[in-house]
Amino acid sequence: MRQTKKLVVSAFFLALGIVLPFLTGQIQQIGNMLLPMHIPVLLCGFICGWQYGLAVGLVTPLLRSTLFGMPPFMPTAAAMAVELAVYGLVTGLLYKKLPKKTPYLYVSLLCAMIAGRVAWGIVGIPLYGMAGKGFSAQIFLSGAFLNAIPGIILQIVLIPVIMMALTRAGVLRDE
Repeated sequence: MRQTKKLVVSAFFLALGIVLPFLTGQIQQIGNMLLPMHIPVLLCGFICGWQYGLAVGLVTPLLRSTLFGMPPFMPTAAAMAVELAVYGLVTGLLYKKLPKKTPYLYVSLLCAMIAGRVAWGIVGIPLYGMAGKGFSAQIFLSGAFLNAIPGIILQIVLIPVIMMALTRAGVLRDE
């Protein structure tokens, strides 16, 4: 995919990341479960590459927080920016390096999801501390995994289906 096309497609994913959370009705608890900002960022990393995935992941929660106040900038959007940037980075890198076969698509996705959540936990400690909120192992586990189970399942089901459909349609080609 040429650079200009990647820029346009990544802008589309940025817009999706801004708009999709409206499907949860701005209810933070539902958003925390379905993770609507994560899907466009993961797809951007797969489709446009790690540089674009990283940029879209970094910008999306910060821009959405600035425009709409959700998620709250500090510490939520700031920590999410790191998490989503890692998602875009890891999906892009692994998808480029690994064979373009379905099992490796899942490997790329799962590795990105784990790495992003670990990054969120690492930056969450100082960010939540600066915001005067505690950040414990229990908060990490519930925020990164337990409360996010519906969104994790949605990502594991939806993203490979989209990627396989785009590949079969000839939209995605090896470069």
